[in-house]
Amino acid sequence: MTVANTLFRPDLLAKYNANGPRYTSYPTALQFRESFDPADYLRGAADPGASATDLSLYFHIPFCDTVCFYCGCNKVATKNRAHARPYLDRLKREMALQAACFDTRRPVSQLHWGGGTPTFLSHDEMAELMAATREHFTLLADREAEYSIEVDPREASPDTIAHLRELGFNRLSLGVQDFDPVVQKAINRIQPLEMTTSVMQAARDTHYDSIGVDLIYGLPHQTVDSFTRTLDTMIELAPDRLSVFAYAHMPQLFKMQRQMDPAALPSPTERLALLQRVVERLTDAGYVYIGMDHFALPTDELARAQAQRTLHRNFQGYSTRAECDLIGFGASSIGKVGDVYAQNAKHLPDYADAIDSGRLAIARGVRLTADDRLRRDIITQLMCNLELRFDEFDAAYGIRFADTFAPELERLRSFEDDGLVSIGAGRLDVQMAGRMLVRNIAMVFDRYLGQQTLERFSRTV
Repeated sequence: MTVANTLFRPDLLAKYNANGPRYTSYPTALQFRESFDPADYLRGAADPGASATDLSLYFHIPFCDTVCFYCGCNKVATKNRAHARPYLDRLKREMALQAACFDTRRPVSQLHWGGGTPTFLSHDEMAELMAATREHFTLLADREAEYSIEVDPREASPDTIAHLRELGFNRLSLGVQDFDPVVQKAINRIQPLEMTTSVMQAARDTHYDSIGVDLIYGLPHQTVDSFTRTLDTMIELAPDRLSVFAYAHMPQLFKMQRQMDPAALPSPTERLALLQRVVERLTDAGYVYIGMDHFALPTDELARAQAQRTLHRNFQGYSTRAECDLIGFGASSIGKVGDVYAQNAKHLPDYADAIDSGRLAIARGVRLTADDRLRRDIITQLMCNLELRFDEFDAAYGIRFADTFAPELERLRSFEDDGLVSIGAGRLDVQMAGRMLVRNIAMVFDRYLGQQTLERFSRTV
């Protein structure tokens, strides 16, 4: 039996398909409150015990030249590049404000630019932002750190890729979604294959450590045959890792999605067939299924980290850097400092008002309870390492896992009957068939789900 056959069980995927969190954090952002006291964030930043922890920096660049109809990101669509100037100036002032809260001798071992479209910035603006970052923080050398950026191939020439490498970036994430021209027209993202291949070749020529690509299944006019062609082309291009996301059609939340014809979306049955083809093609090509919608070559650090039980999750998804304090810069960005999550104002005017007033732009957040910390650890272990070793939790938290979580383990018995997990003496393991439903398994340990609207989350399949 092939890996794909053990991973993909249409009957179980249909049975368990539901709305649920992606668990880039626990508690999820729905638990963030505007009543949050930013002083909790400042106390965590100043905690002397945090000095042994590396820093991770996230910069949100919200601007896009054109809007992709499927997108649910916090973005500003504009062709006016002058909008970047005041935003960049505020990012620099925000860095000074944040740096004053931390011991900046702490090394930065992870940095990420996301958006929006970070390559909306000019080459000079990119250099200016990175120079300011190095002025305020201690960035580790290239081989000791993970410096990544999301790149739109429509916005990045080979010169741009070389420029980013000179600035210190060593990992790229490329947005592609689908190579089919009919699909591209329907989602307002015209991106000929040559654009993507040019960027990938430039990245290889300049020795990036990892090249990742984002695809989406479930888009208008996609068929199994058309998406198979996209997959086969991508396999020939051989990125180090692939994220193949399920399109979440939520026009009530994201107005631009109303520009697409809902009648052109694949049916639930067709979506499952698309997902099956993704799993078949990528695993047959030698990619390791990491979990959820992520695949990586065995040589990629994500696959190696999972094999070594050191894989982690943060607000950018799977990561090899565990336990960093994360500082978020820019509108809507989220930070994690100790047991505190804090999110900046989402809207540009609110963000600008805060920075112009000389204060942090934190608009909401949450301080974790002891129960939150325990459940966060459980969910992280499930999502990343696909197992729970009860004795590790007993030792770390002074509990008897089997007793404390007896109700959750009982609820998981039906998952065990379906072959998704195995529950033994002292451990729980996610079976191969359960990897595609690991969000559902993690949801059993989420004590907030009964208190919130699941419709705010995407489907698990």
